[in-house]
Amino acid sequence: MYYRKQTFEGIASESAFLWGARQTGKSTLLKSMFPGSPYFDLLLSNEYERFQRNPGLLREILLSTSPSEVVIVDEIQRIPALLNEIHWMIVNKNIRFILSGSSPRNILRTGGNLLGGRALRYELYPLIFSEIPDFDLMRALNNGLLPRHYLSANPGKILSAYIGSYLRDEIMAEAKIRNIGSFSKFLEMAAFSNGEMVNYTDIASDCGVSAPTVKEYFQILEDTMTGRFLPSFQKKPKRRVILAPKFYFFDIGIANHLVKRGRVEFGSESFGKAFEHFIYLEIYAHSKYTDLNYPISYWRTASQIEVDFILGDHEVAVEVKSNDMVNTRHIKGLKNFAEEYTVKKLIVVSNDPYPRQIDNVTVLPWSVFLDQLWAGDIIDA
Repeated sequence: MYYRKQTFEGIASESAFLWGARQTGKSTLLKSMFPGSPYFDLLLSNEYERFQRNPGLLREILLSTSPSEVVIVDEIQRIPALLNEIHWMIVNKNIRFILSGSSPRNILRTGGNLLGGRALRYELYPLIFSEIPDFDLMRALNNGLLPRHYLSANPGKILSAYIGSYLRDEIMAEAKIRNIGSFSKFLEMAAFSNGEMVNYTDIASDCGVSAPTVKEYFQILEDTMTGRFLPSFQKKPKRRVILAPKFYFFDIGIANHLVKRGRVEFGSESFGKAFEHFIYLEIYAHSKYTDLNYPISYWRTASQIEVDFILGDHEVAVEVKSNDMVNTRHIKGLKNFAEEYTVKKLIVVSNDPYPRQIDNVTVLPWSVFLDQLWAGDIIDA
């Protein structure tokens, strides 16, 4: 049993959207949190066909029952026309809804009604450290953190099926991409670039398409919540900084499988990449689930001095190191950043067994860092 951090903080008597990539656990969460609510699942073919033919049927059903509980409509992006009926019922009958789906992209693309600000927006991500009893780091770095994948003893086949049926087939169909080969190659190249600065021209060359097409593909991944850009920190730099964003997939296992990484072992290069990816996903989920919504960026100078993550308006600088003995060489980027900006906390997240202090830099074992992060002790702005 997972106790999810997404608890719809601040929803009160409002309606809401819940977005999240496939298999993040949206339906399970909604059924557990709202067990007595009317529930309409548009993934079921009979439900889909009934409401597709007559969107007004939902209004007729609900007006006949006058539900006192919030109404759940799952996979709402499949029938955007239902949103007009829902909008009317929110305004005229004070019926509350939670509308879930993989992303709002299809609704926006078809000019659908996103309820004009009458529904709050929430998101659900893959599992995080504090949601999993007896968390296993190596399992997370190898399997990824989609609930079904994390639990699997042999995740290769289900990861392959997920990439084939969702990342390729469903997203391509929704985005109306005709060049199957180029998009498939793009997914692989994007995974090789995971956690790195994005070079559209190089990826375009590898995929045999134009740089604008590659930009469009990245935008599709962002719109469908299967990846996101990490911007560079650029506030009044004294030194020349790199401006290009980095890109991360929404799940470690997906990125691993796309690049055919094989088993991630402690101490390997692949461990370092997956470990940094894991910490980023935790920080991002914390920013959103706690409703702090602090910006996250990275800092890199033209002379290749870098800090992995800057939280907020340079309140906290975080460097991720996969080794188990951080030394002064590993804190060079943090020291340089602190020379340029006033920073409340300089932190190295590592596999060190104990917290330590090196000058003004705190070294934290990854589990201690995450405990402190979710307890509100790392950033509160």
